Amino acid sequence: MAYHGEGPVWSHRWGGLRWVDMLAGDVLSLHDDGTIGRRHVGGVAAAVRPRTRGGAVIAVERGFALEDADGSLTPLDPVWADESVRMNEGGCDPDGRFWCGSMAYDQRPGGAAVYRLDADRTVHRVLDGVTISNGLEWSPDGGLAYYDDTATHRIDVFHYDADGGLTGRRPFVQLCDDQNPDGLTVDAEGGVWVALYGSGVVHRYTPAGRLDGVVEVAAAQVTACTFGGADLDQLFITTSRENLAPDEDPPAGSLFRADVGVRGRPVREFAG
Repeated sequence: MAYHGEGPVWSHRWGGLRWVDMLAGDVLSLHDDGTIGRRHVGGVAAAVRPRTRGGAVIAVERGFALEDADGSLTPLDPVWADESVRMNEGGCDPDGRFWCGSMAYDQRPGGAAVYRLDADRTVHRVLDGVTISNGLEWSPDGGLAYYDDTATHRIDVFHYDADGGLTGRRPFVQLCDDQNPDGLTVDAEGGVWVALYGSGVVHRYTPAGRLDGVVEVAAAQVTACTFGGADLDQLFITTSRENLAPDEDPPAGSLFRADVGVRGRPVREFAG
């Protein structure tokens, strides 16, 4: 059980699933016997991805930290000084760079941005005017990137290449005003799976943007999803208890798993 579960990632380097209890600052891991391990990494643990050399890259409150294969943790210099803004969600591009977006604690419009950590540990601010930066994942061929700023109630798609980065932003799916896109993943067929925070569902959209699958979750505050298991054929879904009363929505904060009849792709890794 997590307070604010987010960002599930399956990697053979870890032997399974990791996700974050974001506002507790913990990285969680699912063991073979069903027990859950916790590692505290800072005030916030926003997102985690494997490194090609072993270990992980972790988005922490105002920047990044690197975990080595032996488990040692090296925080990098903070990216910004403003304590009212924190990291929120991210992912690795096909060229091994780690992208992560932020949000203001008060969710003020336009108060956040998206940053890119390169393999040489330099950080670049790549997208401004963001409110709640959330899901980010690339198409199977790496030529497209899907992204949502939750406050827009919309999933967008970019063109991607190594030199130009993300370009040509345009709407992919426009949702209703009461639907809040959160974390997302892309399956091996190019289908886009999006957690809808507050709605208790995960939607699958075809590459053409057509809704063709709905997974119902027994908790309303659905935050993110990823494919895992030995054959990458299970959808793992995280949920949150943030702002809920102790007796409200008892399953909230749990990790869920669904068989959805399609496979995911191996997670892209950080090259640094």
